[in-house]
Amino acid sequence: MERQMEPCQLIERSIIKKYRKELWTPFIVAVKRYELVQAGDKIAVCISGGKDSMLMAKLMQELQRHSDVPFELVFLVMDPGYNEINRQKIESNAALLNIPITIFETDVFAVANNSDKSPCYLCARMRRGYLYKKAQELGCNKIALGHHFNDVIETTVMSMFYGSQLQAMPPKLHSTNFPGMVLIRPLYCVREEDIIAWKRYNDLEFIQCACRFTENCTTCDNGGGGSKRQEVKVLLRRLKRDNPNIENSIFRSIHGVALDTMPGYKTEGQEHSFLERFDRVEAELQKAAQRLYEKVVPAAVQEYISDCEQDEPVRKPQKKPEVPR
Repeated sequence: MERQMEPCQLIERSIIKKYRKELWTPFIVAVKRYELVQAGDKIAVCISGGKDSMLMAKLMQELQRHSDVPFELVFLVMDPGYNEINRQKIESNAALLNIPITIFETDVFAVANNSDKSPCYLCARMRRGYLYKKAQELGCNKIALGHHFNDVIETTVMSMFYGSQLQAMPPKLHSTNFPGMVLIRPLYCVREEDIIAWKRYNDLEFIQCACRFTENCTTCDNGGGGSKRQEVKVLLRRLKRDNPNIENSIFRSIHGVALDTMPGYKTEGQEHSFLERFDRVEAELQKAAQRLYEKVVPAAVQEYISDCEQDEPVRKPQKKPEVPR
């Protein structure tokens, strides 16, 4: 008689079996391709309570369970000022999914809500700062965030359309304010539509953006139609009708930037112009041509050509005949 499986086991099984191609495989691709997890890591998996971070937590659990690389996990939930319903939803989902969460409270929502300028930007900055600080206190060297494939594509397009720059979302980066801490994005290759399909298949419900002031915010992704990210989502859906491969093309483009063709670029906070390398490239081409000439052309021929160039008399320009008037 087949053993009856618990709800959590069925959910875990769906990740490894039914959605292996859509979830597990691209997750592993990102972990290996970008070297997100190393032996001895202690990673704080940051859970907001939404579908992305909850799935990320389960994938990291499965990775720890099946990997030969030893590493530790802490499942970190920062309560920025959730209402009671959202707080209970996060806790009940964590219990259902067998995720041992560590919750700590902050006043992020209260502070950001009282800000006159860019409350959403302030909220995001404060959230990440608190997560870094708490993770460091717990002995972690990395934090994991739930940004997925579509977040990467949309951020790239938004940076061009609204930020006047070509900027992507890296799969991992060093913290500038917390030395020794690294941010990783394990869902970097996982598509949002597949996360939604997994959620629906398992009849799971997660909180949406629980922020109190996103209803009137045009720069945040609150699931409505007014944000810049939502505008980009709609645009990409339209473009996808004519070119089903457009998201893959954008994703590959950020992995193959032809820097030599750019008139300007920025790296490590410094701006650079193509003019910096323009003259240098010309000089290098001349040196390369000279090396090739010396390697291919026999020395005797080189000497003969040199002698001819020295002995050749300087020709005076011929005087044009006058045209009679």
